[in-house]
Amino acid sequence: MTQAASDASARAAAGGRPLTAGVAMLATAVAVNSLLVGGLLATVSLTGHVFGAWPSPESLNPGLIGAAMLGTTPGLFAVGRARHWEEVRTLLHPLAVVLVGLFTVTLLNADGLYIAEGGPVLSVLFSLGWIFVLGLFCVWAVISPALQHRVAAQQRGTAAVPLPAWSKPPLAVLGSAWLGIGTGLLIRPGFWADFVPWDTNRLDAQALGVWALALGVGVLGALAEDDLTRTRPALLALPGTAATMTVVLTARAAHVDWTSGPALSLVCMVAGLLCAGASGRFLLKRSAALRD
Repeated sequence: MTQAASDASARAAAGGRPLTAGVAMLATAVAVNSLLVGGLLATVSLTGHVFGAWPSPESLNPGLIGAAMLGTTPGLFAVGRARHWEEVRTLLHPLAVVLVGLFTVTLLNADGLYIAEGGPVLSVLFSLGWIFVLGLFCVWAVISPALQHRVAAQQRGTAAVPLPAWSKPPLAVLGSAWLGIGTGLLIRPGFWADFVPWDTNRLDAQALGVWALALGVGVLGALAEDDLTRTRPALLALPGTAATMTVVLTARAAHVDWTSGPALSLVCMVAGLLCAGASGRFLLKRSAALRD
């Protein structure tokens, strides 16, 4: 037996923790909220107007946050159909990063929200709802995975589908790129915001950094799993996020400095998400067809 076959057999026999109702309900609740709020933010951005929990110098900023929320909804809805925690953790770990990260960034910059600065009534109410809902989801995202890990593991009957060797270096580069830019925007927004090819403020930069960090965690998490059967929801979220981001960027293309290096890097990174998700789904379907 080859080493690859031996590793696949070991993964197939490894235990899996049955998915708890709390985790499934969290994913569904966030999906519904993301569909509504993300759709609103992205749609308003397409019209060229700024709407969100805080003032922004460019409609692209809340638009991309909304696009990321909207793009992940197919993967989040798919979590409810999973049977084991291991099948969804490549999406749920990034989700926890987004919820905890956005809530923390919002609190640290609370003086910049509409609820503190004042403004249109709808914006003030939206910022109040933003804090309340994020806080609720943040607590839920901490408690439910903690309870999930208390569930005893069971034998797993699904055969593993390892990632092909050729896909691992590109995934490592893609995940590291998103992780790096996300960490930079989050920790030093004043410096790294200058590398964003459109106008941003501190809150915009850190919120976008949280999403970039989560995308990096998701891609590198899939690489660490080395099993396509454990990335099904994530394989829906990656191309969905890439597609919605592309729509917003295309609609607001005139406000992006496409001649800059960061813009070219962003195009490559978004295209990488689309290719990673599409190729992963193709390989998974091909593996299922070969087994049948």
